[in-house]
Amino acid sequence: MTSYIALIRKDPDTDFCVDFPDFPGCISAGLTMEEARVMAAEALAGHIANMKEDGDTIPDPSPLDVAMANPDNAGATPVLVRAGLRTLRI
Repeated sequence: MTSYIALIRKDPDTDFCVDFPDFPGCISAGLTMEEARVMAAEALAGHIANMKEDGDTIPDPSPLDVAMANPDNAGATPVLVRAGLRTLRI
């Protein structure tokens, strides 16, 4: 199964927020980093399922260096997420 980069971000007064460079609009959050990682996998699985239902093309995963070269991603913690499976730390 293909893994995608998820970016976890945390500001002082927020939960851990997650977004995916390859799937704009696919976001999630959790009270802890571990909860955010679990919720990210569920969000990704649902997002991909909806894209497939709509006949959309599922993108190939971006390389980590490309995702992290974006200045908007500075300070984010990257993790690998497999839709419907556990996450893997990079």
